[in-house]
Amino acid sequence: MFWDMVDGIFTISLDGIWTTALAAVLLLVGYGLRRRIDFLETFCIPAPVIGGVLMSLIVLALHHQGGSAVKFNTALQSPLMIAFFTTVGIGGSFGLLKRGGKALIIYLVFCWGIALFQNAFGVTLARFLGIHPVLGVMAGAVSLEGGHGAAAAFGPVAEELGVVGAQVVAIASATYGLIAGGLLGGPTARWLIERHSVTIEASEDTMYTQHLMEGPEEDTTFTSFDFLKMLALVLVIMALGSLITTKIKEWYDFSLPGYVAAMFVAVVFRNINDQMSIVKLRSKAIDLISDVSLGIFLTMAMMSLRIWELYDLAIPLIVILVLQTIALLLLAAFLLFRLLGKDYDAAVMCAGLVGHGLGATPNAVANMGAVCEHYKVMSYKAFLIVPLCGAVLIDFVGIPSIVWFINYFAR
Repeated sequence: MFWDMVDGIFTISLDGIWTTALAAVLLLVGYGLRRRIDFLETFCIPAPVIGGVLMSLIVLALHHQGGSAVKFNTALQSPLMIAFFTTVGIGGSFGLLKRGGKALIIYLVFCWGIALFQNAFGVTLARFLGIHPVLGVMAGAVSLEGGHGAAAAFGPVAEELGVVGAQVVAIASATYGLIAGGLLGGPTARWLIERHSVTIEASEDTMYTQHLMEGPEEDTTFTSFDFLKMLALVLVIMALGSLITTKIKEWYDFSLPGYVAAMFVAVVFRNINDQMSIVKLRSKAIDLISDVSLGIFLTMAMMSLRIWELYDLAIPLIVILVLQTIALLLLAAFLLFRLLGKDYDAAVMCAGLVGHGLGATPNAVANMGAVCEHYKVMSYKAFLIVPLCGAVLIDFVGIPSIVWFINYFAR
């Protein structure tokens, strides 16, 4: 860490170690504030967002004050981001598709369609409002179905392609989505149940109930050697993904976010490993790598936001997000509900779709939990299908579509 006068402005520059240390402290601050402030807990606002945005507001205040500034070295942000999405890919077992049955296929295909729709709709609205079409993608599936993780990953990619303000638009949209998804999911399900006089009973198919009632896996504990094996696996997959990303850029002149190739290598490995048992996967160790890498990478992304770049985009962004919200609610209520059979499980799953279609998978789980608690009937079907699709399977189409939209419209 050092400080100096740059163009008459007192500038504090943090190196990689100081930046990472600050991110870790802010992450802990975020957890502390979320436990103490009911609003943050109610809407499942992630701790990295809380701590990181707090720092970005301080940087904004310094920017407006005009006499001082803070610069961060976020060199570790990209490796941590790639590590997180690699762990997501390791969770992508195709064997899970068999457990969900027909309802999972319907829900998953619908989610894939929503990802494509949100991007196309966002681009159309952005052009109509006179802003860069890629900003419409940032306010589409990147931030809504993708959440803060995808927003922090794809924002810098778009900015490297010349789209000014892409990252701050993506992060702001993801934050809006968390709140809107948490607010609207439960009321949507309740409205559907009352409007269609739905019988309050859930599917008793053992295909769903057995999965959620199974005991925890054997690896509830793990040794340091187990952790080292999982860390080595993640790092090797990251290296292979990096190689693929570099070659795609060389051969096809196509910009691919660093984590995309790593995540798909991880998916391929997971499904080969399911058949051949090459490595015994320790889910708890992988979850630990996932949680730590996501927490610090997302905090870094939040705290380095240049919020002042959002000013000129505020009104177009609000218009796009409001219309995206209305469109998703209409699609959930008048299309998905019917496709899933217009029963209680379908209504609960619609609450979940609103949660992760606008916000994140924790929103979906919270929404469904609130609906089931209200009606005193547990929908095992919804709690198997929605988190599986929202957290893992949706990325098989969502991420490639985002990459294509960004590359096509950034030119």
